[in-house]
Amino acid sequence: MNYFEGCLPIEETARRGRDTLRFGPMKPAGLTNPKTGRWPYAAVQLRQENLRADSYNLVGFQNHLKFGEQARVLRMIPGLEHATFLRYGQIHRNTYIHAPSLLTETLQLRAHPSILIAGQLSGVEGYTESIASGLLAGRYAASLARNIQPTPAPRITANGSLTHYITHADHKKFQPANITFDLLVPLEEDLRKKIRDKKERHRIQCERALDAWDAWLAASNL
Repeated sequence: MNYFEGCLPIEETARRGRDTLRFGPMKPAGLTNPKTGRWPYAAVQLRQENLRADSYNLVGFQNHLKFGEQARVLRMIPGLEHATFLRYGQIHRNTYIHAPSLLTETLQLRAHPSILIAGQLSGVEGYTESIASGLLAGRYAASLARNIQPTPAPRITANGSLTHYITHADHKKFQPANITFDLLVPLEEDLRKKIRDKKERHRIQCERALDAWDAWLAASNL
């Protein structure tokens, strides 16, 4: 079975190495114990699901295990020994089009330019990314309604970089993606050598992206 790398079953992740889970869904980074000043060996994330705060989602625990086995394993986690499980983990299907061959950088279908695709169906991954691609599609649609061919979001921006990725990725290895600094246009080599601090390099990339975004919005005149 082909799994999406960003949403692997927990047992599949565990098969990849003894400490793989500790650097994945059970990563303890930043969770400093105020009594010891140290991070725990691993951590489980609980996401509140209702207003009464009596139902929580166990983040990153999608799996193929039988329900009884899930209950047995999960009750081994300190604090969950007597937990009541309302719903067990399951694998969900990620459905998306083959954007590199089907979409333009303005999210239009190559064969049917009047149809635009956004969100997870287009091949972006993540809530924010999906909403952002919908924003782009809306602006592009507004241009088309005026009989104006839309101009793609600047490649230097997060929106532009992610859209560029899904429409130019390797046709044989295409998988959905979140936005990362690796997708942004890198700084010039001489500037990278001059500025060693990663945070400062990222700050400059963000500053340039925001300037380009503002200029693009002004030029679109919508």
